[in-house]
Amino acid sequence: MRRSREPFFWSLFSSGGMLAALVLPVLAALLLLAIPLGWVADPGRAELASRLGHPLARLFLFVLVFLSMFHWAHRFRYTLYDGLQLYHLATLIALLCYGGATVATLVAAYLLWSLP
Repeated sequence: MRRSREPFFWSLFSSGGMLAALVLPVLAALLLLAIPLGWVADPGRAELASRLGHPLARLFLFVLVFLSMFHWAHRFRYTLYDGLQLYHLATLIALLCYGGATVATLVAAYLLWSLP
């Protein structure tokens, strides 16, 4: 009997959803509301660059992007299956969704590690 890969993808889905639900609203509130409206002092480009220079900050952002992308891929895959009833394209949809998440994660990794 062949073992299913579904538990692995469901674990990425659930951990990505949890992390995105906890972290992304805080980042959005800070970067899109608090700083532009002057509620919090603008850290400036040099300060942000020095913060992103730390390997743990880059690792955290990489994990955030990685898990968020696979959360999106799993959710979109099952939306296409259940919502549009595209069961006959199961392999192609899975390949495109998880392949797209992998490519986006690799691009994010390249961008994070190529920062000065």
